[in-house]
Amino acid sequence: MNLRLALNRLRRRLPRRRHVLPAGRFAGTSRWLESTQEVARWERVRRAGMRWGIWGAVLGTLIGIVLFAPAAWLASAVGRATDGRLLLADAQGTVWSGSAVAVLTGGAGSRDARTLPGRLSWTLRPHGMGLALTLEQPCCLNGRPVVTVKPGLGRMLVTVDGTAGTTGMTAPTGDWLGQWPAAWLAGLGTPWNTLDLGGALRLSTQGLALEWVQGRWRMAGQAELALREVSSRVTTLERLGSYRLMIAGDAATGGATMSLFTESGALQLSGSGQWDAAGARFRGEARAAEGQQGALDNLLNIIGRRAGDRSIISIG
Repeated sequence: MNLRLALNRLRRRLPRRRHVLPAGRFAGTSRWLESTQEVARWERVRRAGMRWGIWGAVLGTLIGIVLFAPAAWLASAVGRATDGRLLLADAQGTVWSGSAVAVLTGGAGSRDARTLPGRLSWTLRPHGMGLALTLEQPCCLNGRPVVTVKPGLGRMLVTVDGTAGTTGMTAPTGDWLGQWPAAWLAGLGTPWNTLDLGGALRLSTQGLALEWVQGRWRMAGQAELALREVSSRVTTLERLGSYRLMIAGDAATGGATMSLFTESGALQLSGSGQWDAAGARFRGEARAAEGQQGALDNLLNIIGRRAGDRSIISIG
């Protein structure tokens, strides 16, 4: 028993043997760990590079589409917005800078169409928080009218900033905006194609602004359409007269009031109406000046509902 105790004491005093890896084996393990970590790091960099490459390609494609969007896209949007009554035919260039031929038609299925001479050119540029559309057409526009569009949350504001002359300066507010041949209206179909009007239509504006708010249009400012030296093929008279249609924004309702009156001529026109959320409504009448009843009888039958020597004009 004493011998066993002595051996145990001796064993506890002797140093324990430790297992130590050979130097070469330890270095090989270290190199393997470092290599594995480097491969994982390279794989992460490769995947990040692929993701950035994909995002770069997508972003480049989107920028290219925006910068080089064809003018035909704008022409298609105008056609849809006007129910096919105003077309931009043979559109060339891009949405940002292009040109087309302006055509009036009677809408889908109509065979009537009238074009304006020359081409309508446009440029579209960022302007503040919106876009500025500059138009040019030597035959019909006074300089280069600028239309500004400012979108907002649940609203959109469209303003006519005036006309810019060849020097780039803005013309005085209220100067005429554009002038078109009255014969252009024949493209809209009945009854304009029957009347086949001659003369000119001149549009003037003063502080004109249209605001779309919660699905409704509101108008501010004024617009005036002058019908100058009007004629028609359905009468033997060389000239019917000159007329003015005034449209003024109503601050109280957000709509507009309309009034039509005759400046001079054998055909006497008058009337009034309004435009609001319910649409446009107009009531007026046409009558012949003294001694011109016979020459205008056929025309009065076409432009409205006959009531004795008058023709009642009703829209809306």
